[in-house]
Amino acid sequence: MAHWLFKSEPSAWSFEKLSRLGAAGTDWSGVRNHSAKLNMQAMKVGEQGFFYHSNEGKAIVGIVEVCKAYRPDPTDASGKFGMVDIRAVRPLPRPVTLEEAKSDRRLAEMALVTNSRLSVQPVTDAEWAHVLKLAGL
Repeated sequence: MAHWLFKSEPSAWSFEKLSRLGAAGTDWSGVRNHSAKLNMQAMKVGEQGFFYHSNEGKAIVGIVEVCKAYRPDPTDASGKFGMVDIRAVRPLPRPVTLEEAKSDRRLAEMALVTNSRLSVQPVTDAEWAHVLKLAGL
């Protein structure tokens, strides 16, 4: 199974808000980047990802799960982009900051470090395991 990272500004949509929705989760709509779109198209139901608070906090704060597969995004009038649904799995015991990731040689190639503007990113198995270890899991 692949792993992912979803980014959101906590003032717009936080991990806490997602957690309150429970097992139903919510759609991850509004993405207007072709690389992020391709990442979402590759996702399978049941795959997990990190939830990253961007701009405010700049930290990986939780684990999410894809609960509905890629489909058209009704908020996109052009019809070019789609969405998946995600739900909260658990908060991390200790958030892993962007500063930490940038200073850790084992995460030097992580998309969060090399392409930090991309809103939906792949995470390798090695990166996944290392972030979990840093977070106390």
